[in-house]
Amino acid sequence: MAKEGSAVAAYDASSIQILEGLSAVRRRPGMYIGSTDTRGLHHLINEVVANSIDEVLAGACTEIGLTLHKDGSCTVVDNGRGIPVENHPRYGKPALEIVMTILHAGSKFDRNAYKVSGGLHGVGLHVVNALSEWFDVKVKRNGHLYQQRYAQGAPEGPLKELGEAEGTGTEQTFKPDPTVFETVVFDRETVERRLKELSFLNPQVTIRFTDERDGTQQTFYHAGGITEFVTDLNTAKNVLFPTPIFLHAKRDTTDIEVAIQYNDGYNDTTLAFVNDINTVDGGTHVVGLRAALTRTLNDYARSHNFVKGDKEALTGEDVREGLTCVLSVKVLEPQFEGQTKARLGNSEVKGQVESAVNEKLSEYLEEHPGPAQTLISKAVQASQAREAARKARELTRRKGLLEGGGLPGKLADCHSRDPAICELFLVEGDSAGGTAKQGRDREFQAILPLRGKILNVEKARLDRMLQNEAIRSLITAIGTGIGDELDLTKLRYHKIILMTDADVDGSHIRTLLLTLFYRKMPALVKEGHIYIALPPLYRLQKGSKIVYCFADAERDKALKEMGQKGVTIQRYKGLGEMNAEQLRDTTMRPGHRVLLKVTVEDTAKAENLFSILMGEEVEPRRLYIQEHAVEVTNLDI
Repeated sequence: MAKEGSAVAAYDASSIQILEGLSAVRRRPGMYIGSTDTRGLHHLINEVVANSIDEVLAGACTEIGLTLHKDGSCTVVDNGRGIPVENHPRYGKPALEIVMTILHAGSKFDRNAYKVSGGLHGVGLHVVNALSEWFDVKVKRNGHLYQQRYAQGAPEGPLKELGEAEGTGTEQTFKPDPTVFETVVFDRETVERRLKELSFLNPQVTIRFTDERDGTQQTFYHAGGITEFVTDLNTAKNVLFPTPIFLHAKRDTTDIEVAIQYNDGYNDTTLAFVNDINTVDGGTHVVGLRAALTRTLNDYARSHNFVKGDKEALTGEDVREGLTCVLSVKVLEPQFEGQTKARLGNSEVKGQVESAVNEKLSEYLEEHPGPAQTLISKAVQASQAREAARKARELTRRKGLLEGGGLPGKLADCHSRDPAICELFLVEGDSAGGTAKQGRDREFQAILPLRGKILNVEKARLDRMLQNEAIRSLITAIGTGIGDELDLTKLRYHKIILMTDADVDGSHIRTLLLTLFYRKMPALVKEGHIYIALPPLYRLQKGSKIVYCFADAERDKALKEMGQKGVTIQRYKGLGEMNAEQLRDTTMRPGHRVLLKVTVEDTAKAENLFSILMGEEVEPRRLYIQEHAVEVTNLDI
């Protein structure tokens, strides 16, 4: 309620704003592409490429080309049917212009044009057009070449006929608007990964990629489809049987493909797609897949006496240990949650996938006793380890209660009990931990020193992991539990900050911690609770002036500005070299520090990287180090 005498703005009919055309998209771009950071930027490419892929799914396209230009623009070209250019009978405008400028207009709503489509909501091209500085479209259709150009979503002129042309297809070139996006520089690796992914999911199409900025050229074609996809995901792993299991079935109008292969690791990697869209948050299709795996493998285990009738059944966690799986479903009317389509909501798809996988996997297991026995034996071993882990958890809980409060003795907790403002610093070693305790704000910052090596959980089951004192202390301090028992409502700190030395040992400890969070507590990463503290590398002082620098380039720039004469340079190799005040002012104090939020932009890339860096196989790690050695800037020898 306003205080007496305060001015209150008038609120009447004139206060209601109507955003015409695509202005709503430009006003609130995050509603349509998720964000305006690099993720949102690359979503533009995904939307344009999705239209070409829809032509592939319709059986009308075999070639797609994507080019990143030096001026920051991107071209996507395909040999599909070409966007219609004839005048729309209702609007009296070319269909192309309607597709490019009117929200929720598109052929994806017409099931005669597209039986299956990822661009369901009809906002793809309109949104890209609205958020581009300019957008140029060329269409080959009806023996002619047509062209129309747009600026910030509005046509610069009418549709033009440029002359005769052979074949059909669409060429779309757009340049993201720098007034909308935080960055307008496309990342080559991000684009390549998505195109490679699409080539696995659509074995009938050839995708050519060119980056004119550095001369890179790639051709993606994978006739083996998602079977090759699984093989690629398992490149750095020791697989239990050489050829992935491939299952294919149709249920009503839903087409279901599954590729499965087990490795000797302890983690589950399942990538799920609906109409070629990566549903990173899962959905009903993933629920159906997991239910079918658990049921089918239990049935097989009991019928072949791997599990006795009076023994506890295999759980979902047991049957997914070491699993690498790609699930691809084509759904006639997918119901996604949100425009960014991270989760499938169709209730009927659960039963369809469960029925199909149960039938086809049962047939495979009966016909292939060798792989069947191998994967069932692994699941049984996982079950035994799970029981040992349960006993270890119970022992850990009892021990914590007996020692009082259940919190680790080395934890210097904060006063506040509001998780939303509380921060937990995981600090390498007791020495740096002591400095951090002196430099922290006791009201909301907690410190947990990590003594000794963190276990590499990439190579260990849960029962062995829970025997590691440092990991037990960390799990107890965070409060959520781990694995299938993880409960985010019990999270004690909404910021968990990894603070390690800027040397090889510090990087190793940080990687071990990230492996732990990614593999065993992925919800913390997904929900944005994991951060990396970035301590300075250099302290420059001239008289009373002190400057901290986080990279060599910053140091060189500061030296020029300060004048090199009389400048004292200190190179920090560890947190212990800073006193409490310096650590507080540079690395811990909000508003002055630099924190990097840990996110997973690409699940397949993250899976592959953790497997290479932390897995059992040495050769992939050696090749990775050779390939990336030139990028190393600070190396302690």
